[in-house]
Parts: sequence; structure tokens; C-alpha cells
Amino acid sequence: MFDFIQNLFRSKDGVPGSWQAVKLSPAQAQRHARWVEQQVYLNWLGPYFKAYHLRKGGAAGSRGFQVQLMQESGRQGAMLLFDQSIGPGNFRHFYEHLGERLLTMGYHRACADQCTRQHGSHRELTLKQLFKPDPTDCPKTGHCNQRFGLVTVDLVAINEQPVFIRVSSNAVLQEGFTPARSFDDLLKALLDAPPADDAIEARIQEYHDVF
Repeated sequence: MFDFIQNLFRSKDGVPGSWQAVKLSPAQAQRHARWVEQQVYLNWLGPYFKAYHLRKGGAAGSRGFQVQLMQESGRQGAMLLFDQSIGPGNFRHFYEHLGERLLTMGYHRACADQCTRQHGSHRELTLKQLFKPDPTDCPKTGHCNQRFGLVTVDLVAINEQPVFIRVSSNAVLQEGFTPARSFDDLLKALLDAPPADDAIEARIQEYHDVF
């Protein structure tokens, strides 16, 4: 799957797409609020956090939830690969909820956009949220507290099927900002959570297919 993703994104014959703002409909927002209230997200926060550490430690297997690491110049990230047991509906809710969790960590959402591109017979849909730290000063230095830097959360789907959610961060290197905290710290704050109980696990099917 990861090789397929890499080859697809390397393709030169993709038709360029345009980015457009995206917002949940009232019905979607109401359904999502119910999903959050029922804490369905607990089915995946902890397991993806565990999968991240297994991958980073070189102990990831072929079973269970899968995470791929990414590191570019000044940017770190992790791709949370879609698992069929989650269902496309839950995965979209999970994507939205990761953004909501960032809002509780001293961030504001700078944009929420979507873009569709055609790669031969493959139709790629990307949803993207960009988060910037709230402009608050660090009492120790007086510099702007950048927390984990700029954070991006993406969801990529191919032919209407989710492929992965990508969480990435890059530090602001300009003067006047505190050093960014590590990507490990970001994922711990974002994903470290208690396991779901039986009642919460039973909610998976209710949101499995429809967002």
C-alpha cells in the first residue's frame, strides 16, 4: 500500500486541481457532534499512538493498525494508514476530531480546504487543515510560544476510499519564537488516550459507512 501511495504521488500525469474551502453541512456537524459525545474516537487514538511507537522503534508488524513515518527538510510527520475495520465514515470523523483536539492545545484553524486531482483512472481527494499556534508569549523568554510549530492534518482518499490521515509539523525558525516542541510530544498530546470500553467499541458499526 505504501509503495502504491508513493508511486501515485510521483506520477507526472495528474490533472492539477484547485483548492476550495470546505465546511461540514448542518447534518454532518450534528452527526459528528454525536460521534464525539459518544467518544467513538477512543477506538483509534491509543492504537494509532502504539502503532507509531512500534514503527519508530522498528518493531511494527503486518497486523493491526499501520503508521508510516515521514521526514523532510524542517518537517516531520506520520501517516495513519486506513484500516478497513474503521470504515470510511469513522475515518472522516476521526480526521475532523484530530483537528478539534488541536484547537484545545493552543491552536487555531487557519484554513480547511479540499482539492480533487485526476491521476489516470485514480481520482485523488485531499482534505487539509492547517493550524497555527495562538499568539501568546512565553513568560520565561517573552517570545511567541509556537508550541509544536505549524501543524497540518490531511486526509487523502482515492476513488472515494480513504487511504491515510497525515499529521505533520514544521517549526517556525524566525527570531522571536520559542523553540518548537518535538513531533513525539505532539503525537503524545494528540493521540495518547485510554482504550475504548465495550460500549464505545460497539458504536463503530453505527458510523462505519456514512459520514
